[in-house]
Amino acid sequence: MTSGIDPQANAEAIVGAARKAADAGAAMLFTPEMCGLLDRDRARATPNIVAEGDNPVLGAARKVAREFGLWIDLGSLAVLRDDGKWANRGFVIDADGEIAARYDKIHMFDVDLATGETWRESAAYTPGEQVMTVDCPVGRLGMAICYDLRFPALFEELGRQRCDAIRIPAAFTVPTGKAHWHLMQRARAVEASAWVISAAQGGSHADGRETYGHSLVVDPWGEVVHDGGEGASLGFALIDPARTAEVRGQLPSLANKREIPRSAA
Repeated sequence: MTSGIDPQANAEAIVGAARKAADAGAAMLFTPEMCGLLDRDRARATPNIVAEGDNPVLGAARKVAREFGLWIDLGSLAVLRDDGKWANRGFVIDADGEIAARYDKIHMFDVDLATGETWRESAAYTPGEQVMTVDCPVGRLGMAICYDLRFPALFEELGRQRCDAIRIPAAFTVPTGKAHWHLMQRARAVEASAWVISAAQGGSHADGRETYGHSLVVDPWGEVVHDGGEGASLGFALIDPARTAEVRGQLPSLANKREIPRSAA
């Protein structure tokens, strides 16, 4: 997607993609991080950041999921928590339109890039504290969001929980995307012996930012089976459990894993 500052327009884009995906026979649709609102102007964004029950994008996704019997992974939405703070929260919605899982992004994107870009996600959002998995059409799905990609301990835990796939929706910057996006997505797939499904924001956004794009599906061997390119698009991939079993049979790294002893120093 190339999400903008209007939640209604973003909701319409998701509903349109869901209808096309269902018509083409897909079992599940994945969307990027901040698919309902991408706005770096926090004063302008604030009126649009509401509680789950009032979020128009979540409501539209639940309705279209129920209409077509389609599972939908909303990469993340900016939501208002009960304590008045904000969360960067991902949702998995089942084919009946019910919320099957929620995940609040654990790692906040607080960086100063050499390009001059400065981001302070923690200034507005409260980090999550819980690892989340859910059973869905792709098997056991582990949940992560964007900057989480850089923290191996989360993915080690998802591997320990024997996830068949891991979703890593993102709004990666262009410089970090060029340097690390494909590399780290493939590494996470290999480490967990799992599929990685990463819907991404891509293009020039209404708030002035540029995102890298390249929505990816990577198989457990680290092979890229789908790359969505730079802009917005709807792509399809077959998540084959036989491929997962084949890779784990050849390289049983999850079964071979041992605890690393701590240094005495």
